[in-house]
Amino acid sequence: MIQLSDIHSALSRIRADIRISPCTHSETFSGLTQNSIFLKLDNQQRTGAFKERGALNKLLTLNAEERGRGVIAASAGNHAQGVSYHAGRHGIRARIVMPLPTPLTKVSATRAYGAEVVLYGANYDEAYGKAIELSEQDHLTLIHAFDDDAVIAGQGTLGLEILSQQPDIEAVVSPIGGGGLIGGIACAVKETNPKVKVYGVQPSRLPSMKAAVAQGKPVTLEAAKTIADGIAVRRAGERTLPLVQKYVDDIVTVEEEEIANAILLLLEREKTLAEGAGAAAIAAVVNRKLAVQDKRLAVLVCGGNIDVTLLSRIIERGLVKDGRLVRLRVHLPDYPGALHRLTGILADHRANIVETAYDRAYHGVNLGDTAIDMTMETRGPEHIAELLTALVAAGYPHERIL
Repeated sequence: MIQLSDIHSALSRIRADIRISPCTHSETFSGLTQNSIFLKLDNQQRTGAFKERGALNKLLTLNAEERGRGVIAASAGNHAQGVSYHAGRHGIRARIVMPLPTPLTKVSATRAYGAEVVLYGANYDEAYGKAIELSEQDHLTLIHAFDDDAVIAGQGTLGLEILSQQPDIEAVVSPIGGGGLIGGIACAVKETNPKVKVYGVQPSRLPSMKAAVAQGKPVTLEAAKTIADGIAVRRAGERTLPLVQKYVDDIVTVEEEEIANAILLLLEREKTLAEGAGAAAIAAVVNRKLAVQDKRLAVLVCGGNIDVTLLSRIIERGLVKDGRLVRLRVHLPDYPGALHRLTGILADHRANIVETAYDRAYHGVNLGDTAIDMTMETRGPEHIAELLTALVAAGYPHERIL
């Protein structure tokens, strides 16, 4: 098990190459949660995530022979980029095995940093199995994404930074995948100031560390898909579990919609981009999964490498959930001018139509009538209620499509 001295050594080793990321107060999230929230924005690292801390620390502890042979890692994206970027900077050949569903943006970035990318398997665990096979076959040094002491110590430098930036912090909230991040942070925080609470957050679809703590040993969960792909780990680490058992006060889970909403809140209110794993911690705080109030919380936003296609879907769904995007199906007579009258009513109430679709054959439409699906931008739930009232008053049968 790593010690506090290992984390201090790691910080000295990587300090010149790793940014000191901001840990800034958020008025928005403080107001939403009745706590004083400080966002630790490690999504601002060069590769967009905290993972390069542990990757770099591991690379700098390799001997000349290990560097000469080259390294290999398995990763859904952020560890891959951290290893690739810093291996390239230090003249070390890197090969990365990534699961087939890995977002294209992460694959492209990893290749751009100079690594050879091997796409294999449906998830991290299958990719990791392939990395072990290739490591033995080609005599490459394996850099584990989380279950390695040097990697854990490197991630733990985040904890030291938080304490130096906000010395009177009362709790730290961190996402958990395999446990490397929270294991390192919890050791750094608790060994420096045992009064500070440390909380972990996992997606409800893959709570591997929570299950490991409950059973007292790592257990392998069934594969599941989550938008928090960076922490989609089916089995907690052997080295990280003892750290979590010793230092972490509680582990909670968040739902997919809660993570998606947190991504949107961070983007819209804080102007910061987070991927699913990077937004999991703030999702737990916003949705009051932790029994904390009137406390000073450092909440990690530790990754921002999100696929733009997924981001667009998250934004659209978030707008629907907030009532700023609504779709109505309106039945109206099928004659010239009918649509003009309908759109006039909507215009009077300042609704912006962004999409329409006609249908004369389905949805129980009477002969001589038509149904039109209209997607509109609105100001929120009260505005939608105003529109529905206006349609009723004008005699238009309608239904809201969810």
